[in-house]
Amino acid sequence: MHALYKVILTAEELSLLEDVLNKGKHSAQKRKRAHAMLLAHQGLTDRENASISGMRVRSIEDMRKHFVEKGFELTLNGIPKKPRSEKITGEDKARLIALACEVKPDGHSHWSLRVLQEKFLALESVGVSSVSHETIRKALKKARPSLGKGGNGASRRKPTRHL
Repeated sequence: MHALYKVILTAEELSLLEDVLNKGKHSAQKRKRAHAMLLAHQGLTDRENASISGMRVRSIEDMRKHFVEKGFELTLNGIPKKPRSEKITGEDKARLIALACEVKPDGHSHWSLRVLQEKFLALESVGVSSVSHETIRKALKKARPSLGKGGNGASRRKPTRHL
């Protein structure tokens, strides 16, 4: 595999990698990739490269393949990840929070995520057919409802003493 995916950098690419390693603020992951690309360009074996750069041998192999197939920029910066859309949005989130703030369910001492998930999906007006308890947890964590406890979460002011 080493001969098939050879990393040969231009002078401009070498300069850019040196800048990543020596100048500016860059993520540790980008620095590791830059270092590994420089070592691969120098002809080190994947095992030698891995021990020096701190990456796994398989990661070095993948990086070289990616360099040949996708190019310098994508190899250095990585492929940007698409943001995930939220499964529960808008009105459904409001229904979930309202449900969570209701009195605890019969036969339970408190709301559990799985009981809340079950009751939420049983609502007829909900726009999703399935949702995990982890999605429920994340939606509630963002909203921070009181879950049936008293108070609104605001801290009380300490009384001032008059002399």
